[in-house]
Amino acid sequence: MKHLPGGATRCNGMAIPVTKTMHAGFSKFLFTGSLLLVSAILFTSCQKEGLINSKDEPAVSSQLAARAEENVISSYTGLSWQTAWELQQARAASSKYQHFENAIRDGYVDINVVQPEMGYHFLKMADLDLNFDYKKPEILVYNKEEDGRMRLVAVEYAVPIDLTPNTAPQGFSGSADVWNRHTGFGLWLLHAWVWAYNPEGVFNPTNPLIHLH
Repeated sequence: MKHLPGGATRCNGMAIPVTKTMHAGFSKFLFTGSLLLVSAILFTSCQKEGLINSKDEPAVSSQLAARAEENVISSYTGLSWQTAWELQQARAASSKYQHFENAIRDGYVDINVVQPEMGYHFLKMADLDLNFDYKKPEILVYNKEEDGRMRLVAVEYAVPIDLTPNTAPQGFSGSADVWNRHTGFGLWLLHAWVWAYNPEGVFNPTNPLIHLH
């Protein structure tokens, strides 16, 4: 194609006049082409970024697994808003113990209690007293995953029986608490399944979805 004076273009031996409309159309074509080119570059860049970030896949998977259980408390029915709020606070306060190393660092020790439909129990003796504080569970309950990783599934509260021999301690607001008077341990015990959903209820001592490894 060859440009000719007088605003005409010769194509295959024919002179084709170039009008203002054609000039406008050609300019629009160039502009649209530029946008497509920029979009293609950005798309390619995003793809490359995705490939780079794929190296972090294990961390991302872990984050997604944690997000999958974010609303576990909202899955429980029959709780008052105050009880649900306190459980959310208990969950938030114990969130750092999703990293098992933090529990050991803060003084939780293995008491060699491994129960089916519960898990592995770790006790903090320094917090074992008459006071009930839903933000400071005396016991953390973990389950060992198939890969050996310790996964936090519940928090547990413990009060010595001799301090309140005949009456269960005052725990969460409302009447949904399920305190277990365990004479073998000499403790009142209360589980709260704030990290793994329990179809039997948030305060039920055992959880049929927990399978020991």
